[in-house]
Amino acid sequence: MRNNEIINKYDIIDTITPVIENTLMRYDLIPLEIDFQKENHRWFLRIFIYSYNRAVTLDDCERVSRSMEDFIDELIPVKYFLEVSSPGLDRKLKSEKEFVIFTGKLVEVKFNEIVLQDGSKKMKARILDAVENGEIKLQNVENDEVMIVKYSDIHSAKLIIEDNIGEKKND
Repeated sequence: MRNNEIINKYDIIDTITPVIENTLMRYDLIPLEIDFQKENHRWFLRIFIYSYNRAVTLDDCERVSRSMEDFIDELIPVKYFLEVSSPGLDRKLKSEKEFVIFTGKLVEVKFNEIVLQDGSKKMKARILDAVENGEIKLQNVENDEVMIVKYSDIHSAKLIIEDNIGEKKND
C-alpha cells in the first residue's frame, strides 16, 4: 500500500465481518464488537467475543485469533495489531444489538432526559426485551415497574455483575 492511500475503516470492517462471524461460529461464539482504529500511527483491530452458553476464556481468544489471522491479513491492506478479547463482566453496552444479546441481564441505565419517580435519571434494571423501532423494555429492580424506552433516550448502560443467586456483588 502507498503511504498516501486513504483507508476507509468502515469498508474494512464490512469486508472482514463475514470472516470473523464464520470463524467465531465454529467455536460457538459471536462478535459483540469489531473495531478498527488508528492510534499513535498504528492500526488496531479489536474483536470482542461472546458466548450465550459459557464464559469466554483466554484459550478461546487465542484459538480465534490464530484461526482467522491469515484470512484477515489478506483483506486488510495495512499492517495492524489484532486483539481478541471477552467483553468484560461490567461492560458498557454500546449498541442496540448488545441490548438484544444481554436480554435478561441486569444493567445500570442512565437516561438523557427521562426523570424517574424518585427524581433521578438512572436506575438498575433487568433487560426484558429489545422491541422493534429502537425501543428497549426494562424492569426497574427497585419497584418492578416495567417501562419501554427508546434506545436514543439512554445516555449509557453498563452490565451489573451478578453472582449465582442474582444479587449484585459488592465491590
